[in-house]
This record gives sequence, C-alpha cells and structure tokens, in this order.
Amino acid sequence: MSETILGIEAGGTRTTLILSNTQGELIHQRVFGPGNFRVIGKQGLLDLLKSCANDEQDPACVCLGLAGVRDDRDRGWIIEAAREIWPNALIWVDHDLASALIVAQRNFKKADSHVLVLSGTGSCCFGRDKEGKEAKCGGWGHHLGDRGSSYDIAHSAIRAVIQHFDQTGSWPKLGEKLLQASMHNDPNDWIPWFQQASKTEIAALAVAVFEAFKKRDPLARGVIYQAALALVTDAIACWKRLESKTCYFVLAGGVFLKQPAFTRLFKRLLREIKEDAQIAIIPVESAWGTIYAGLDLHASSKVRRSRNSQSAARHTRTPLRDQVLPVATQISPTEIRLPLSRKLDVMSRGKAMDLFLAEDESIPSAIREEKKKILKWISWVTEGLKKGGRLFYVGAGTSGRLGILDASECPPTFGVPASMIQGVIAGGRTAIWESMEGAEDDFKAGFQTLQRRGFDRRDMVLGIAASGRTPFVHGALSYARSLGARQGMLCFNPHLEWPRDHHPDVVICPEVGPEILTGSTRLKAGTATKLVLNMITTLSMVGIGKVKSNLMIDVRASNEKLRDRAIRMVVTLTDVNYDLAHSTLLAAGWDIQQACLILEGKGDRPKA
Repeated sequence: MSETILGIEAGGTRTTLILSNTQGELIHQRVFGPGNFRVIGKQGLLDLLKSCANDEQDPACVCLGLAGVRDDRDRGWIIEAAREIWPNALIWVDHDLASALIVAQRNFKKADSHVLVLSGTGSCCFGRDKEGKEAKCGGWGHHLGDRGSSYDIAHSAIRAVIQHFDQTGSWPKLGEKLLQASMHNDPNDWIPWFQQASKTEIAALAVAVFEAFKKRDPLARGVIYQAALALVTDAIACWKRLESKTCYFVLAGGVFLKQPAFTRLFKRLLREIKEDAQIAIIPVESAWGTIYAGLDLHASSKVRRSRNSQSAARHTRTPLRDQVLPVATQISPTEIRLPLSRKLDVMSRGKAMDLFLAEDESIPSAIREEKKKILKWISWVTEGLKKGGRLFYVGAGTSGRLGILDASECPPTFGVPASMIQGVIAGGRTAIWESMEGAEDDFKAGFQTLQRRGFDRRDMVLGIAASGRTPFVHGALSYARSLGARQGMLCFNPHLEWPRDHHPDVVICPEVGPEILTGSTRLKAGTATKLVLNMITTLSMVGIGKVKSNLMIDVRASNEKLRDRAIRMVVTLTDVNYDLAHSTLLAAGWDIQQACLILEGKGDRPKA
C-alpha cells in the first residue's frame, strides 16, 4: 500500500480530486465533471470513481465528499462500491458539505460551533458544534430549495423581468441582458427552454444579474438582496439549532468567492441580526476537507488497525436508537420449500391452479388462531382513533404495498381524512412500483420516517413483515416505543425470540406455512396480510360510527355508481322513495347521514 491519501469532492458542477501524501502535502490535483450522487445515479458514480482510480491504484485512504449523499443507506452502498475499486484502502464517505465543514473547523478553531454557508450552483447551510451535533438548512435541490444560489438568482431574475413586463408593458434592461446571456431573441423562447435546460445552464445566467446589480439596476438589486437575505436567514437558523454561544460562519462556493459585492451584502445583513458574528471566506478549496478527513483516518488507523470496521472507515452521527431485532431460532416457514410444489415448473396449469386454491384454504384457519390478538389490536385502534390518534402501517416490499393499499381505500370508503390511516413503505414513493435496494435494511430510516410524519403517543403503528425481522419496520416500532405509543407486529414467522423491552404490544402471527413459490411472500402471506388488514380497518370504522347496519354511510359519492348507491342507502335506511332520497341528498351535499337526519325530522329540510 502506498502512503497516499486520495480525496474526492463531487458537486453538482464539478468533481475535484486531490492526491496527497500522509503528511498532507499535495502530489497533484485534477478536475472531472459533475458528481452529484442523486443526479448521476449509481452507475454514473461508479464510472466517476473508476476514472478517479487511474490517479492512484492503492492509496492508504480514500475519502469521498459527495453531493447527494443523505443517509447511512447511501453511505453504505458507496463504501462497498469504493472497496471494490480500492480493496486495501480505508474508506470515508459523507456529503460534500461535511468535507467542506472540516476545512472550516480546522482553520477556525476558537468557536463553539461552525456553520458553513455554501452558495454556488446550489446552496445550503450546514453546521456542527464541538460535541458533534449537526444542523442543516437547505440542500433540497433547485426545485425545492437552493435559496440564495446562482440558480435561484437567475431563476428569480427572469421571473422578476416577466412580472415587470406583465405589470408595466415595458421590457426592462435586466431582461435585455438575460435574453442576451441565454442567447434567445424573444422572452417566449424561455418557456420551452426552461423545461429542458439543465440546472447549470440556468445558473450561468446569474453572472448577468450580478453585472446589472453592480450598475444599480433596480430589479437586479431586489433579486440579489432577497438571495442574500435568504442565505442569512438559513445561516442564523442553523446556528440557533446548534444552541451554541459562539459561532464561525464560513462562506464557500462560487457566488461568495467570485462576487465580493454579494459577500459584503451578506456580511452586512448577517451582522444586522448578530452583531458579533465571526465571518470568514473558506481559506482553502473545500475539497481539502476530504484530505483532512483522510489524515485523521490514517492517524487513527495506526492505533486501531481495523480497516473493515465501519466506525473506523467513516464518520457517522450517533444513531437515534440502537438497532434491536428479534432473533430467529429457526428458518421462517415462508423460506422452506413446499413439497407439493417441487414440480411446479412441469406441473399442468390445471393442477397448479388446484394447488394454489388448496393452499389458500388453510389461510382462514391460520388467521382464526390469532383471533384474540387481532381483536385486541382492533380494540386499541378503535379507541385510539376516537381520541384523535392515527394508524400507521409500516412495511417493505409487498408488505408495505399492502399497507398503502388498505390505507388508501379508507378515505373514499369511510369518508375519513387521508391522514387517519397511513401506509409507509421502505424506500418511499418509488418503492411502490419498483424494488429499492437496501431500503428495508435501513433501521434508522424507519425510525426517522415516523418522526417526520409527526407520529405521537396517541398514534398506533402496525409493522408488517413476513420474516418479522425487517430493520426498517423495527426502526418505526422503536420510535413508537420511545414515545409510549401502541405498536403491533403482523408477521408469519413463529420462530422469533424478542429481546426484553422490545416486544411489541401484540404480535399477530398466522402460521400459513411454506409458499408454493419458495420465499414469495406475496402469495399466502400476502393474502393473509390483506385479510387481516381488511378486518382491522373495517371493524375499527364500525367502532367509530362509519357504518350503519352493513352500509357505508360516509362513503364519498364521487361518481355515478356511488351516487346511485348513496340514494339506495337512504331509501333503505329511511323507507322513502328513490326521487325523494335523491333530492334530499342533493340538498345535503351528498352527505348520507345528514340526508337521513333530514328525512327523519332531526335535521333541516331542504327548501322547495
């Protein structure tokens, strides 16, 4: 192994590679294209890292500060990818803000905390105190955030120009400069261009805005002032969240480095809020933060030679809760081969269908064995909903999709708000349609997902996992447990031993046995899951008064079929004719319960 450190900082505009020796002395530096992990994707990142590997085949440490890295799942995947390329190296991975902040902390030590204020193509504020507590404002990308960035400045300037033109009928000077800079002849050409232009192309127009700002153009001055104020607001918020007395605000990014007038404006606005603010431009290129991280990593490795240890390989924040999973004493029945289906690949379709139906016949009896537990959970859910609580289903893959399906049917069927019953799937929205690698293994993400949904002790969470051991699901249960809220588990593995103080309030575990297709829990386990969820929501809704007799009296009459059903329900419940039921429902805004009260003389009658 050579005594070198390879540092790579990848942002939305460019990637900087620095190779140094283990004393931190520069060997050489190179620049590559954009490297935002969220934009270029996994394959793009692999290609980028392989290109960087040509500079040093066997470094002692490889340190990566990559834009787009958000959580431990991202870091874990990148670490494994880097180890494939540099198998002998110690690996450190974090986002590019963390590597830049290391530069700030190394050069401005006399402060309780440091806040990096980054303004380039994108923008973000990222802070850390002496104890390692972190705070972040921004960094949501150009569609959701990037306030005070060159993209934001250019975009805001064009909007200001168009608004000025709409309101006055005159085309402003700033508009002329922006048309010239974007090489368009007519402002209407901006409409299709904005739909396909890259973030970098639009951000490049900020140069024209700054030129106009220097010439005291009123529209440009307003845009630049608002951009600086937005950054100041985020920087102050970041510092306040750290709750520290003294703070160094360290400025980085092309906007601060290339636009001194903007930097002066930012400093003035910041000191109007915090008079004693210590502010400095980042003293060296932020990519050097990856080298500093490598120096620390290399030094610590001399004490602890554990290159394969994740804690030695990278800096991570202390997890909110330690991951604790039940222990499987035997293999889950869903992973055992079913003897009757071992010839499934050569079986006739008729026999295969008969086998499916025969196996499914065992599901109701398996569920019936769990009747007391299911009824106990339904009772808790009913009481919880009456008190303003919400029910969360949390699962991964098929389990998560079934939870979302059941939750999504409750608002139209029972007229309840979508927030009352919520489905949560590991990997988020994308995972509803496609598999998300590693999402189910992220315990911390499960914990934080409920936290970000505002889950409180009045709420209830039912984890759904065929194996009973999905880390994402247990992360959610852990968060609920930390608040003293109700937690339940629906699984299909009876061979689980639960650690003390980590047993859910109820474990519903129908023993449906092996699957026809080994391990495919979308089959019997999936069918059983849907049956159990049907009972939980339906009987809970009965309990809170959403059903009369066997009728859905709060169904949303949103189409012709449902309006006809609503009319027939009113006819059934009040014994009036179809036309009167129809006219009363119209007057009641298609509220079935209100229409029934009117016809029973307990509500206001519609005017003739």
